[in-house]
Amino acid sequence: MADYNSLGLTPEQEDKYIDNAFHEVLNGYLNSNHRKKVEIIKRAYAFAKEAHKGIRRHSGEPYILHPIAVAKIVSQEIGLGSTSICAALLHDVVEDTEYTVEDIEMNFGKKIAMIVDGLTKISGGIFGDKVSAQAENFRKLLLTMAEDIRVILIKMADRLHNMRTLGSMLPSKQYKIAGETLYIYAPLAHRLGLFAIKTELEDLSFKYQHPEQYEEISQKIRETEGSRGAVFKDFAAPIHEKLKEMHLKGYTMTARVKSNYSIWHKMETKHVPFEEVYDLYAVRIVFDCDADANEKAICWNIYAAITDLYNLHPSRTRDWISSPKANGYRALHLTVMGPDGNWVEVQIRSKRMDDIAERGFAAHWKYKIGESDEESELETWLKTITDLLKEPGPDAVDFLDTIKLNLYATEIIVFTPKGDMLTMPKDATVLDVAYELHSEIGSHSIAGKVNHKLVPISYKLQSGDQVEVLTSQSQTPQPEWLNYITTAKAKTRLESALKKQRKRISEKGERIVEQIIFDYSLENPNEFISKLMALFHLMTRDDLYYAIGSGTLEITENTVKSLCKKSNSLLTRIWPFSSRSKKEQTEAEADEEKLSTMKPAIDMKKTYVLRTENGVHNYRIATCCNPIPGDDVIGYVDDKQNVIVHKMDCETAMRIKSSFGNRLVATRWEESPLVTTSLATISIEGIDRMGILQELIHEISTNMAINIRKLDIEAKEGVFAATLIIRVTDASFVNRLCRQLKRIEGVKLAVRTS
Repeated sequence: MADYNSLGLTPEQEDKYIDNAFHEVLNGYLNSNHRKKVEIIKRAYAFAKEAHKGIRRHSGEPYILHPIAVAKIVSQEIGLGSTSICAALLHDVVEDTEYTVEDIEMNFGKKIAMIVDGLTKISGGIFGDKVSAQAENFRKLLLTMAEDIRVILIKMADRLHNMRTLGSMLPSKQYKIAGETLYIYAPLAHRLGLFAIKTELEDLSFKYQHPEQYEEISQKIRETEGSRGAVFKDFAAPIHEKLKEMHLKGYTMTARVKSNYSIWHKMETKHVPFEEVYDLYAVRIVFDCDADANEKAICWNIYAAITDLYNLHPSRTRDWISSPKANGYRALHLTVMGPDGNWVEVQIRSKRMDDIAERGFAAHWKYKIGESDEESELETWLKTITDLLKEPGPDAVDFLDTIKLNLYATEIIVFTPKGDMLTMPKDATVLDVAYELHSEIGSHSIAGKVNHKLVPISYKLQSGDQVEVLTSQSQTPQPEWLNYITTAKAKTRLESALKKQRKRISEKGERIVEQIIFDYSLENPNEFISKLMALFHLMTRDDLYYAIGSGTLEITENTVKSLCKKSNSLLTRIWPFSSRSKKEQTEAEADEEKLSTMKPAIDMKKTYVLRTENGVHNYRIATCCNPIPGDDVIGYVDDKQNVIVHKMDCETAMRIKSSFGNRLVATRWEESPLVTTSLATISIEGIDRMGILQELIHEISTNMAINIRKLDIEAKEGVFAATLIIRVTDASFVNRLCRQLKRIEGVKLAVRTS
C-alpha cells in the first residue's frame, strides 16, 4: 500500500484505508493452506479497531495500522495461522487500553488470551529502563517461548514492523531500539530459523546506526550490479545445460547478494574495502520435489553436476541435509572456483527446504503441518533454555550475555564414546561437553580424550570428534575455567559452583574496606567506595570487595592519600590534619555544590554537539574504544551530566544501547577545526623489500606531517606487519593516511584498528 504519511485523508477515507489494510491480511490468509477460520479473525480485527480508536502512533498514523501490519507479517512472512493472526491483532490491547486478559479470554478463548498475556508481559522490548528489570523481562520472554513459541514469533513480527517504521522516532530512541534489535532480536531470529527476518533486522539496525556507511554500500551494490550479472550469466550457463540433462521437473537458479550489514561486517572484521569482498553473492538452486525422501539424492546429483564443471574448494562443503542445523535449516552448500577466478558459494535446496529456511522452521514444526511424534531440535533448545532459567542466575547484564552465547552460536556435531550425538556451539571445549553431560562431570573434570588422544579440558572441538571426559573426585571448579567454556549451560553451572567461594572472598574484602573506613574516621563511606571503584575501573561493589579479598588489589595509605587529593569532600573528613580551616572547607564545599547545580542538564531530545573550547572538552572519551573526531559515535549521559562518547559499534556501546537507552543522546562533532589531537592505531601489512620502512616513515612524517608516537615492524619470510600509533586531529585524516600508505609499492593493507 502507499505510504500513509504521504496521504491527506478525510476520516471516511482513513477508515476505508484501514479496512483495505486488514483485507490484505485476510486475503493472504485465505490463499494459504491453513484451515479457514475467517469469522474469529474478523471479530479480533473489529475488537482491536474499537479498542485503539482515536489513538495514533508517533508517525501520526492510526494505531490500529500497527497490529494489522504485525498480523500481515505473522501470516504472510512467517506463515502462521488464525490463532496467531488474532493474537497479533490483539497484542497491544491489554497494555494500551482498558481491556483485560479476562476480556480477551471471554471473547476469543483461552489459547489466544494466553498468547496475548505472554506478549503483554514482555512489552516494551526485552529491556526496561532499569538494569534489574532486563533479566526478568528476558526470563519471562524465554519461559513463555517454551510454553508457546508463537509468543516469540509474534514478538519478532512486532519488532520487525517497529524497525520498518523507526524513522519517525527521535535519534536517541533509534539508537536504543536499533542496538537492542542487533544485540538480541536478530540473533534470536537466526536461532529460530527466521532467516529473512534476521537479515532485514540486521540491515535496518545497520541503517539507523551507520546511515552513511549503509548508503555507501547500497550505492556500490547498485554500481556493480551490471558486472555481477554478466559474471553470473557466464557461471550459470553451463550449469543450466547440465541440469536440463538431469530432467528436473522444475528449478530456479538465482544470485543472492549479501545484505548490506553482512558486507559491512566482513569489511570491518577482515579490514578489507568493498572491492575486496569477493563472496559478494551466493548462487541458490531451488528445485521441485514430489517426495521428501528423494530430496537428498537430488541435492547430491546437482552437486555432482556442478563439480564436473568447476573446481571444488575442499574445505567449504557443508552438508546441512544429513545433519540439519538446530533451527531446522537444511541445504547442501559447496564452494567452487568461478570463471572469473573468484570463489562462488552454491546453495542447493528443495522448495520445501527453501520455504523453511526463509520463513522459519517453527511455523512448520508445530502450527502448520500439525503435531509430530518426533522430538524437534528446536523444542530441545527451548527445553535447554528453560533448564538454564531455573539455575541460580548471574546479574542482569551477565545473564543477557550468557544467553547471547547460545544465540550467536554456529553448531558442530560431536560424539560420546558410546556414539551418542551432541550438537554443540562452534569453538566448544571438552569442558563444555562435560557440563552438557552432567554438572557433576563438569565440576570434577581433569582432562579429556578426543579421538583417543589425551587433551586438556580447554581443548576446542571440531565437528565429528569423539569426546571422552576424564574426572577425579578431588578436582574442584576453578575460576580460570570461565575462559575455557562457550555454552550458556556450562557458564551458568560453573558460576553457580564458584558463587559460594566468591562470597567468602568478597566478605573478607568488605571487612578490609570497613577497617580502612574505621581507621580514617571516614564520615562518607559511600563516596569513598565509589571513588575506589572508579579508580580501579570496577562496575560493582562486589567486584571491588572480591578483588581486595583475593589479594588482586591492595588499598595502601598512598592510594587513600591519592583519592583525598582529588576530592575536597574526602580530604578533611579522612585527614583531620588538613591545613584548611573549617570555614575554608565549608566555603569550598558550597562552591562545589554550586558548580554542580549550575551545570545544565543535557537535552536528550536534541543532538549534542561535541566541542572543544580553550583546550577543554564538553565530553569525555570512552577508554574502551577511544573514538576520535569524525568517528560515528554515540553519547552516554552519566549521573553527573557528563557525556561519555563511544564508537557506535564498540562492544560496550552495544551493551549501553541495550541496557541504558534512556541515557543515550545523539551526538555530532563540531564542524569547525578542532585543535585537539587523539591517538590512533593503524595496522599495516605487505610484501617486504629493501627500503620500504624508510618510505613508510617518509610518507607519514614528511609528506603528511604526522606526529608518530610508536612504530613496531616485523618482517618474516618475505612479508612484514607493522603497528603504527600516531596523533591525529580527526578520523578523516586517518582514512586519508591509509589510502596514501596503500599506494606505496608492496603495501597490501593499511587499516585503523583503534
